[in-house]
Amino acid sequence: MPRYSASCVTTNGGTTARPLMSLFAAASVGGSVVEIGIANTTSTSCQFRIARCTAAGTPGTGLGEEKYDTTSAAASCTAANSHSADATVSADTVGGIAQLGAAVGAGWIWTFGAGGLRIPTGTANGIGIIPIGTGQVITAYFVWDE
Repeated sequence: MPRYSASCVTTNGGTTARPLMSLFAAASVGGSVVEIGIANTTSTSCQFRIARCTAAGTPGTGLGEEKYDTTSAAASCTAANSHSADATVSADTVGGIAQLGAAVGAGWIWTFGAGGLRIPTGTANGIGIIPIGTGQVITAYFVWDE
């Protein structure tokens, strides 16, 4: 199973319906997320969660999906920076809540063992980093297998 990653500094703080960073499946290829990391870019404490999305809304700038093995095919799943229109975001939190400390560089890493956090096939299926309360700009990355 090929492994890929994407990362960014988000362009805005997101909302409860607009992920700061997202990863969506392709029409015929899903993914299994193995790790998600975030870090604070300010000196204000903040909270985030990972949520499933069932419609993309309007994702922001597409990100480069980098392959771990240069001989692998290009990634099918697509990662995007901060959304500019609402996605359909599940109320469920996957993997717990991240509390980032009030310091630049305070970070959190979610890891998903065994089969990973599965994103089913279909372009409406994805996951997103969602702020709890007031969002803010963060650095973020996803690592996934296809």
